[in-house]
Amino acid sequence: MLRLMTRNLSDAEIAERPAVGTETVKPRVSAVLAKPGARDRTQAVIVAYESGGVAPGRAGRRVTHGHRALAGARRAEYDPGGRAHDLGGRTVGLLTGGDPSLLRRINSAVVLHALRATDCATLTEITRVTGLSRPTVEGVVEGLVGTGLVVEQAAEEGATRKQGRPARRFRFRAEAGHLLGLDIGAHRVTALLADLDGRVLGTLSKDVSETAAADERLERLRSTVAELLRRAGVARGSLRAVGVGSPGIVEADGTVRLGTALPQWTGLRLGERLSRSFRCPVIVENDANAAAVAEHWKGAAVDSDDVVFVLAGLSPGAGSLIGGRLHRGYGGAAGEIGALHLLGREATPEALLSTTDEPLPPLDEQAVAEVFAHARGGDRRARAAVDRFTRRLVHDVGALVLALDPELVVVGGWATGLDDVLDPLRNELARYCLRPPRVTLSELGEAAVAMGALRLALDHVEEELFAVEGSVTARH
Repeated sequence: MLRLMTRNLSDAEIAERPAVGTETVKPRVSAVLAKPGARDRTQAVIVAYESGGVAPGRAGRRVTHGHRALAGARRAEYDPGGRAHDLGGRTVGLLTGGDPSLLRRINSAVVLHALRATDCATLTEITRVTGLSRPTVEGVVEGLVGTGLVVEQAAEEGATRKQGRPARRFRFRAEAGHLLGLDIGAHRVTALLADLDGRVLGTLSKDVSETAAADERLERLRSTVAELLRRAGVARGSLRAVGVGSPGIVEADGTVRLGTALPQWTGLRLGERLSRSFRCPVIVENDANAAAVAEHWKGAAVDSDDVVFVLAGLSPGAGSLIGGRLHRGYGGAAGEIGALHLLGREATPEALLSTTDEPLPPLDEQAVAEVFAHARGGDRRARAAVDRFTRRLVHDVGALVLALDPELVVVGGWATGLDDVLDPLRNELARYCLRPPRVTLSELGEAAVAMGALRLALDHVEEELFAVEGSVTARH
């Protein structure tokens, strides 16, 4: 699905526009359909400009899906006399004519965008911001109120009232639905609950044995979700989407093709299994990928679009953002640096981190934490073990850095508790990489995977809320 967005045109872009007839028309706003979830909105098709008609997408900005919506949008016409205003960084313009059904959906998306960008707004303010006519805004708002996504805001008590009838104010109902972000780890499961604006309402984690069977681990996750919903007073039926971060190579249908940290996870149809517990879409993603999304959303990579996130551990993984977009690879296996030990390396991560002649127990996070704690306290054997592991990690990350040339490397996982891991990482990357990136620790810590899963759930809901190919009704 595609959603409507608009943006101001630069003078350079205006200069490139072809003439319409014998006169060049230079509107300052262009309506576009953009792929949902793209933080930088670079993958967009300009679908309306110039009074004489609509031009196809320009080179470098083509979207390769959603053709029905695009074809309909090309029948719309841009009104160069329409107003354009800015609200919360969003600039919107007026579309007229064309397919009435499509335009109604576009108008609804524009109004919903405007309301979501502010606490509340009057019909006059919405009209000014969107450039739509007053009757159109009134009709759209009435329809959105009917779906439960918008509500009329009562006047505040004690507020100064002007003469005459007070202006009606409306707001987006973030409480019209809820989202879950789930993190399935080797030793614990975590659930985050949020509203439709992505505001976290509650969180809960429970420990689980690393040797637990798949059914036992899933049951632990279900009980965690049930308790979280009960504590928050949220009905399961209000859930609009569930995002899940899981170890392993995750296919598009939510199947774990290969379990890395959880060998018993291999072949598990995780998305299908969890869908039985929820009456809403379930989006499953690799845990490192989810964490990368989270850091780009609310963490250390907010201002960076080319990022490698390293989920450090006994089975390390990495998630990569290229141009602000998650890179999964052809089959979802991008970033599986934990498999590099298969390339003839004799020492396993458990052996590298051991301070004795015996390797650490597999997947024993507590033992790893103790080694890092002892290293922080000055223990020489522990420090040597951490140095060995850091050098191995740098070699793994260096391969990604050389291939992707990221601006930033974010280190997460249990290594976030050891600040002095940064200098060895920086020094070693400077030795191996042609252009060393910035290196920093995760700002989200252990919440990164669940937060990223939550963002993926929010992306899915936004596709529905702002899609031009359909409508959505709130669940009460």
